[in-house]
Amino acid sequence: MVFKRLVYLCLFTCIPFLASAQNPIIQTVYTADPAPLVYKDTVFLYTGHDEDKSTWFTMKDWRAYSTVDMVNWTDRGSPLSLETFKWANKDAWAGQCTFRNGKFYWYVPVNQANGKGMAIGVAVSTSPTGPFKDALGKPLVHSGNGDIDPTVFIDDDGQAYLYWGNPYLKYVKLNGDMISYSGEVITVPLNKEGFSVRYKDADKRPSAYEEGPWLHKRKDLYYMLYAAGGVPEHLAYSTSKTATGPWTYQDTIMTIIKKGGAFTNHPGLIDYKGKSYFFYHNGALKGGGGFNRSVAVEEFKFNSDGTIPRIENTVAGVEAIQKLNPYQITQAETIAWQEGIETAFDPNSGVYVTDIDAGDYLKVGNVNLKREAKSIELRTSAALEGASIEIRTDSLTGPIIASFVLKSAANQEKWSTQIFKTEKVITGIHDIFFVFKGPNGNLFNFDWWKFN
Repeated sequence: MVFKRLVYLCLFTCIPFLASAQNPIIQTVYTADPAPLVYKDTVFLYTGHDEDKSTWFTMKDWRAYSTVDMVNWTDRGSPLSLETFKWANKDAWAGQCTFRNGKFYWYVPVNQANGKGMAIGVAVSTSPTGPFKDALGKPLVHSGNGDIDPTVFIDDDGQAYLYWGNPYLKYVKLNGDMISYSGEVITVPLNKEGFSVRYKDADKRPSAYEEGPWLHKRKDLYYMLYAAGGVPEHLAYSTSKTATGPWTYQDTIMTIIKKGGAFTNHPGLIDYKGKSYFFYHNGALKGGGGFNRSVAVEEFKFNSDGTIPRIENTVAGVEAIQKLNPYQITQAETIAWQEGIETAFDPNSGVYVTDIDAGDYLKVGNVNLKREAKSIELRTSAALEGASIEIRTDSLTGPIIASFVLKSAANQEKWSTQIFKTEKVITGIHDIFFVFKGPNGNLFNFDWWKFN
């Protein structure tokens, strides 16, 4: 398990940290290689998934999350895996998803079962959360031994581009169907002017460019973000007046993360509700490191001349840009921070919270208690006898809104809805902590909650 509970003494001595921590933004599994997508009023985040206790980039599926406030992230499960591609056998590495013509196209690199190395496939869905299916039944691109880390970009004139590569940087012009391309595979010159110089293993590569490209446009300027400099990697960027270059090197965006970092990194950049956000990954979760990474995000502002400032890796992360309404059903897997729990999926209930033990908790941020809540309604399954929940505000020891013992059940697969009266009237904007207590063992599964 990724981030299993600490002893109670540690929990209570770490309360100031818990109240402010937002990075990494996902704590239930290890996530890597963030690829955010703004669709309508929602940010969808597509990530890789490092398996627990990995000693290599052991990755079998991709994960999806969503948010409307940048603080509470809803787990959307795994809508795409290696099993989707019958021609692949391992290495579900960094990809990116985009939307066009009513469909979502997810470009991902996988290792081919025929032994010919990495190639880029494309999966398609009519929903941002899938399920996705293989659009071609074969690779879209296979040009060499470094076909990894695709980034997809649709320009204002409708032309779509797919860039990728390590140790090279290549691109093609995608056709309107998004599952084929026209013309040749173009190799980008990795020269000093475009991508700076390399200080490690300079005899092996001509520039600082390493991998993980991300193409972005703001106003009339194109930005190519990428992992740079060798291992350990930092994040840098170059700019151009066209989507195909020539590129001019600009600067480092994020330096090597020395404390709680991973030796790789991967950029993602979006503009959302008038703000700019920079995504990356680190190794800051318990048990984390180079092969057990976690996605994080920082808000930033472009400089007046369009350049990107130096962005620091923080624990605090970003502030909420929208209040959460607790008087409608909120999925239990909508989480700002958690300790000890995991998520699971079944076809009837979708994603839900599981593996709940005594001492675990989850936090929901920036909740708008605008009127008196007389009761709380929850959908749970299979409570052990004595399993209980305390709902507190702002910290693990904050004022209690409600505390109650769940009805016990013998069948862990049977869901039931229960309503409990609140004990104290608390209004205003608060973080809400669901603190779980009871005997040893998996206490119950948790689907959703709602104040009445």
